[in-house]
Amino acid sequence: MPLKIIVGSKNLSSWSLRPWLALAVTGAPFTEEVVQLDKPDVKERLLSHSPTGKVPVLIDGDLVVHESLAICEYLAERFPEAQLWPAELGPRALGRAYSCEMHAGFQSLRREMPMQITKRIVKPISPEVAADIARLTWIFRTTRDAYGASGAFLFGRYSIADAMFTPVATRFRSYGVELKDPVARDYCTSLLSHSAFARWEEAAKKE
Repeated sequence: MPLKIIVGSKNLSSWSLRPWLALAVTGAPFTEEVVQLDKPDVKERLLSHSPTGKVPVLIDGDLVVHESLAICEYLAERFPEAQLWPAELGPRALGRAYSCEMHAGFQSLRREMPMQITKRIVKPISPEVAADIARLTWIFRTTRDAYGASGAFLFGRYSIADAMFTPVATRFRSYGVELKDPVARDYCTSLLSHSAFARWEEAAKKE
């Protein structure tokens, strides 16, 4: 039986996008169910899949895994051949650290620039968002400089860390954030050019 992932609206749900990308990169067959988050029955539909009443949710037989980063970690263990984390200890530790930082931080960017893949919005950048952008730029530049020489992504080949940062790249594009650092800018272009993201984006445009 193929895996099934329950996700929220593809235009809006950044937390659904992250594990969906990781799952797509494994190459494993899967089905999906999209729950539109702006419908009146959304809470009931979500509770039918997960006790938290939130997306995303991964269903693997009798096992139900909720929470984005937990799903990504499960996929890394379930499909080791996909190499969703770097093979070497140091880069793998950094990838996990940055993924956790993305998971718990950058609150100003999330609040003031929510993911809206299909929209283009011009708005002022607050000092708090500017600080988040500066930190993200530093992560992108230093990690690519140190570990990304063998490929287009943070650690060369595509990893969970890249899936975690993809919604950030969509925000930069949607809100017209111009990254002055060429390494960070090229990295975001690579994220938005990935074939798995292109599939997600195409679906978002049809919602």
